[in-house]
Amino acid sequence: MTTAQDTINQYWTERADSYDAHHRKQLGNAEIKAGWTDVWRRALPAPPARVLDVGTGTGHVALILAELGYDVVGTDLAEGMLEKARAKAAALPHPPELLAGDAVAPSFPDASFDVVTNRYLLWTLRTPAEALANWRALLRPGGLLAAVDSTWFPSGVAPQTLYGRDVLSLLPLAEAASIDESAALVRAAGFADVTVTPLPDILDLDRRHGVADGHEVQLQFLVTGRAAQGGSCGTDGDAGPEVPPSRRSRPLAEQSEGAIAARADRSMS
Repeated sequence: MTTAQDTINQYWTERADSYDAHHRKQLGNAEIKAGWTDVWRRALPAPPARVLDVGTGTGHVALILAELGYDVVGTDLAEGMLEKARAKAAALPHPPELLAGDAVAPSFPDASFDVVTNRYLLWTLRTPAEALANWRALLRPGGLLAAVDSTWFPSGVAPQTLYGRDVLSLLPLAEAASIDESAALVRAAGFADVTVTPLPDILDLDRRHGVADGHEVQLQFLVTGRAAQGGSCGTDGDAGPEVPPSRRSRPLAEQSEGAIAARADRSMS
């Protein structure tokens, strides 16, 4: 019997060639690579922190972080994607470890990572709340979650282009109207000091260099949160090391996405 997860895995495996071609082109562009490198360098603690990149795909995040000197493990259930990631990683002096693994329930000991990252993953999870709780358990006290995503299909998505309606109906964030829906789940999973930071520089790069076929240019966001010190599920008071003010942003409940996009437009005019 084919499960919903089987359908999702098959979709991404079949799309591995075209997906990887786009990302090879992106990371082959020095300006785009520098833009994404800056996003992660600003968000993460200094290397060689130990990082788990869940839903690593063809290695976009894992490869950048490995080049920066992080100790990186990347996991994905789509073998076609992992094959592409491993081929690229082989060229690095200190490649990430790339393993087949479930993003929702990674099979690692608790408190074994300093950082959990992902990019374009939350929207495609059937059980994002469960995944977030598991990721928090994998983090050491004060460890960081850093996830990049957007509201990709706020007006709905044509099911013939993605998974099928029976699978789409199982993805709570696939057609989210606001990134605050993702942030709310991060808070509910027990992360402290949750912030949402818009990425106008990435928006500018996408506008100038284009996005993958079938996609639209959209403002993306970095959602971060910290595993509380002492194993608490807690409050901001238990969040561990203070996040520098330059990295803080108001919760999205206090900001409209239209206002954020307008500020991004002004910053590029």
